[in-house]
Amino acid sequence: MEGIEHRTLRVNGIDMHIAEKGEGPTILFLHGFPELWYTWRHQIQSLAALGYHCVAPDLRGYGNTDAPPSPTSYTCLHVVGDLVALIESLGGKPVYLVAHDWGAMIGWYLCMFRPDKVKAYACMSVPYRPRNPKMKPIETMRAFFGEDYYMCRFQESGVIEAELKSYETGELLKKILTDRKPGPPCLPKSDPFQLKGLNAPLPLPTWLSEEDLKYNVEIFDQTGFTGAFNYYRALDLNWELTAAWSGVQVNVPVIYVVGDEDMVYTTPGLKEYVHGGGFKKDVPLLEEVVVMEGLQRCCQEAS
Repeated sequence: MEGIEHRTLRVNGIDMHIAEKGEGPTILFLHGFPELWYTWRHQIQSLAALGYHCVAPDLRGYGNTDAPPSPTSYTCLHVVGDLVALIESLGGKPVYLVAHDWGAMIGWYLCMFRPDKVKAYACMSVPYRPRNPKMKPIETMRAFFGEDYYMCRFQESGVIEAELKSYETGELLKKILTDRKPGPPCLPKSDPFQLKGLNAPLPLPTWLSEEDLKYNVEIFDQTGFTGAFNYYRALDLNWELTAAWSGVQVNVPVIYVVGDEDMVYTTPGLKEYVHGGGFKKDVPLLEEVVVMEGLQRCCQEAS
């Protein structure tokens, strides 16, 4: 990508790869699962041209950033520690934060732990959800969605990795990145991503080229997916570590953007939380909720 520079910084005890371009106030982009800094390639170009310093790291466990082997090295404290150290290495001034999917969850933790480091937050897909002091996350998910719910299936180290060996990486990434089936995703053990019965390769959407797919495949073929899965394996540990933050509000200006068929947004109870006042109560400075309906943009003022 023209003009995007790459370097490696030592942050919080790990080597972190970042892509960056431009000068001015910093916008920090956080990718989701299973993605890389590359997710933000177009936004980096566009916003750098508007006078911003755009920075997109490979988060720990991804791409060319270090991947500690133990799931206990992927807690919210570790990852937010990485980001705070990264912000400090960039000069220490508060950043504009843009994040998607797992990056969005990490973004909420950054806003909760260090609001002094965030000017404003554009969150995509995953809204803030307050800690449930009575039940751990995986226990809750098993109770509501069953053992085959994807986050439950990712828990045991090595199991889902072994199942993925029967898939070609490109087809797997296409399935995960383009699947539009609403509601909580479940992964049956016989064919978790339902690719074995396909008669032809999955088609690429207009926003994902063969070149884009090739870049991601080459990286994940080198690194595997264990680093990505380790974020899920640290969910219950996050719950234990954040007991002191139960009931805390997030006091950072926020805009929330989601697609109307997003699997998070269509999870039972989520729309009621986002539009029924719960989200605004937990995030008092929530300024706008934007629901993308197909190709139409539907904007709704936060309740």
